[in-house]
Amino acid sequence: MLKEKGLPGMLKDVTVHSQVWKSIFRHTFADTPKNRMLKIVSNVFMHLHPAKVKRHAPQLKFTWCMGGISFFLFLVLTFTGVLLMFYYHPTVRDAYWDIKDLESQVPFGVILRNLHRWSAHLMVITVWFHMFRVFATGSYKPPREFNWCVGVVLLVLTLLLSFTGYLLTWDQLGFWAVTVGTNMARSTPLLGHEGPFGEQLGMTAHNDIRFALLGGSIVGGNALLRAYVWHCIGLPLIISVFMMVHFWRIRKDGGISGPL
Repeated sequence: MLKEKGLPGMLKDVTVHSQVWKSIFRHTFADTPKNRMLKIVSNVFMHLHPAKVKRHAPQLKFTWCMGGISFFLFLVLTFTGVLLMFYYHPTVRDAYWDIKDLESQVPFGVILRNLHRWSAHLMVITVWFHMFRVFATGSYKPPREFNWCVGVVLLVLTLLLSFTGYLLTWDQLGFWAVTVGTNMARSTPLLGHEGPFGEQLGMTAHNDIRFALLGGSIVGGNALLRAYVWHCIGLPLIISVFMMVHFWRIRKDGGISGPL
């Protein structure tokens, strides 16, 4: 072997065929369809992607890339949101003035805030367009009906993420938007004291879903703190879990569905 392949070739051959090497790398590096598939299936960073992609799937005219854009905007919101947390106090006394200081005192603060704000608006729009495309192309049909339900949950979580962010500026728009929204929660079936079967279940103005959302009976400091925790920690963690399930199901269901 030393005469045939030389010292480098012999060392490479011994290394590749050793038990240690085989325990780490499950396949060779030959450029074959099987190895290309195995590289994706056995890679921890790429296993969420399907092993094969249909010819029509990457075409922009079919997918509109709304799902990918929505995920990208979520990453932008996460990054800019973490930066905004350095300059924000979730208190009635400081919240509004922290936003004003961000715009006037912090370098590039206006750009940072507007990037977060407009990314949030665009994410709501792209998620709606994504679900419209899925419905228009019949991609919700078996075997993808479960993933369609996961997508509906993601839509609701996206709207809740946007709604909780409204109050954090602690201005008139946010204050009254949350006031109207939480007043509507009083009519929630089973959970609201004015909703169907709420009274029968013992719901009152001091223990229903509106009271839980506000942390009291009025939109005040407790409501601001709860909106901050849900917006920055609770909802992002929940939506991340559902997104992972969503991406995983796309692969398990055979990738992006074909056109009608």
